[in-house]
Amino acid sequence: MSDEQILSLIQDHQQRERGFRLLMEQYQERLYWHVRRMVVEHEDANDVIQNTFIKVYRSIDRFKGQSALYTWLYRIATNEAITYLNNRKKKSTAALDDADNNLENQLAADDYFDGDRAQVLLQKALVKLPEKQRLVFQLRYYEELSYQEMSEVLDTSVGALKSSYHHAVKKIEAYFRAVGSNR
Repeated sequence: MSDEQILSLIQDHQQRERGFRLLMEQYQERLYWHVRRMVVEHEDANDVIQNTFIKVYRSIDRFKGQSALYTWLYRIATNEAITYLNNRKKKSTAALDDADNNLENQLAADDYFDGDRAQVLLQKALVKLPEKQRLVFQLRYYEELSYQEMSEVLDTSVGALKSSYHHAVKKIEAYFRAVGSNR
C-alpha cells in the first residue's frame, strides 16, 4: 500500500486505526534497525520505537507532505533515539571506557545480534565516533540514504553531511588499522 493510501486511511476517522496499523507494518522494521544501530540493545530499541510511534500517532495530522513519509518518520525516530541516548548518558555513572568494553559483551550475549567479528568491531568503532558522525555514517552505510534525504532527516546541509561522513569513515578505518596492528 502506498504512503498516500495509508495517509488517506489515517485521515478518515473511521479508518484511522487501520491506517496507523498499516503504517506501522510498513515502517516498523526499518525504523527498528535504524534505531537499534544507534542504541545497540534490543530492549532499548523497542522502547525508542514505541515512543516514536506514540509521537507519530499524536502528530500525524500535522504531517504536511513536504517530505517523504519515511523521511518524516526517520526524523522522529532519530530524535527519539538521540533523546534516549542523552538521557541514558545523564543517568549513567559508569565510565565511557566501561561502556566501550561492555559493548562487545552486550552484542555477543544479544540473541538478536548475529554479527561476526567484523560487525562487532564496526559497532565498537561506531561507539567511539562523535554522535553526529555516527548518525551520518549509519544513515549512509546501513540505510543507504542519499545526502539529500539525510539533509531532510537531520536538517543539516549536504556539505556538512558529506564532511561528517568522510571524517567518520577515516576514524573507522583508523580504528580497524589500530585493532589489526594489536594482533
